[in-house]
Amino acid sequence: MDLTGPIHDFLLVFLGLGLIVGGLGVVLLTNPIFSAFSLGLVLVCISLFHIPSNSHFVAAAQLLIYVGAINVLIIFAVMFMNDSEYYNDFSLWTVGDGVTSLVCTSIFVSLITTIPDTSWYGVIWTTRSNQILEQDLINKGQQIGIHLSTDFFLPFELISIIVLVSLIGAITMAHR
Repeated sequence: MDLTGPIHDFLLVFLGLGLIVGGLGVVLLTNPIFSAFSLGLVLVCISLFHIPSNSHFVAAAQLLIYVGAINVLIIFAVMFMNDSEYYNDFSLWTVGDGVTSLVCTSIFVSLITTIPDTSWYGVIWTTRSNQILEQDLINKGQQIGIHLSTDFFLPFELISIIVLVSLIGAITMAHR
């Protein structure tokens, strides 16, 4: 995907803001369900970062694996938690929170001061060898897609049915 400069920059800023907001939501929200949804936002933004660099297969694979499987599993685990046990020990600020915020703030400040001083001249975004490698990966991605839609069609659909049944079962159990 060849994007013009302003669109590319806007997309990167938009995804970066999504990462920051989602990361803050994971850390700051007290409701574990909302925190898990914020983690889903972070994982979606990370996978979408691959689209401007023409890595569509990697983006799709990360969406399927991390958002579609792992984050759903985390949400199911959170749904099965007992809320009364989770909120009994709730305190506003602990020593661990202070140490964690100090470490995170120091890492953030060091990154903010280091990134502008770094010479990015040595970073080459696309070279001829990278383009050949990307074309090889595209061919392999197409081969995987062909195999999934022909040779492994039945197992692929059976797995999707099993995941759907487990999803309905988990929702039914959590509803009770």
